[in-house]
Amino acid sequence: IRRTGEDVSGAYGFMQIMLKSAADLQPTHMVVTFDRPAPTFRHEMFSEYKATRRETPQVLRDQFPHVRKLIDVFGIPIFELDGFEADDLLGTLALQAQTLEIETIIITGDTDILQVVGDNVRVLRPNGQLYGETEVIDFYGGLKPAQLIDYKALCGDPSDNIPGIPGVGPKTAKDLLNAYGSLAGIYDNLEHLKPRQKQLLTDHRPLVFR
Repeated sequence: IRRTGEDVSGAYGFMQIMLKSAADLQPTHMVVTFDRPAPTFRHEMFSEYKATRRETPQVLRDQFPHVRKLIDVFGIPIFELDGFEADDLLGTLALQAQTLEIETIIITGDTDILQVVGDNVRVLRPNGQLYGETEVIDFYGGLKPAQLIDYKALCGDPSDNIPGIPGVGPKTAKDLLNAYGSLAGIYDNLEHLKPRQKQLLTDHRPLVFR
């Protein structure tokens, strides 16, 4: 809290993380991405996307200009684009870096970004855990990063209000993907599934492939 009474704890915390990451990782390049207030292409595909998520508290939103000023002082580029989330830009930039064989570490608390982990791309979470492909596989019970999009399609994601298939939870989704590799592989093997699983997958196929 500043002497004026303004809460700047969020900006202070962000700066602590950025400075510690820079000191520990010694990167040659740094960028920061932000969400935009405009709806994304996901809202156009599914109007209820993130509809249950609470709004960012005003006390935190008020600190965003301070964060931007701090980033600007260090000469770090900011990327943001209407219609896309910050994670979309992180994934795109990581892919571009990968094609140039630049080792990339994404610092975020959002586990959705783990799907982009691969050659030369890792994710550092706030708990200090660094995720490469081996760590992602351990975290998701055998699933590889490329399978995570199919995993979310099957069991949903309450934090983003993605429904998934009613009656298919995380364990079932993992078991099916570990057995058949992908959504396409699962649907190619419906005859080998339990009757209830087969019925659920058949009834909700349009939801899964939306």
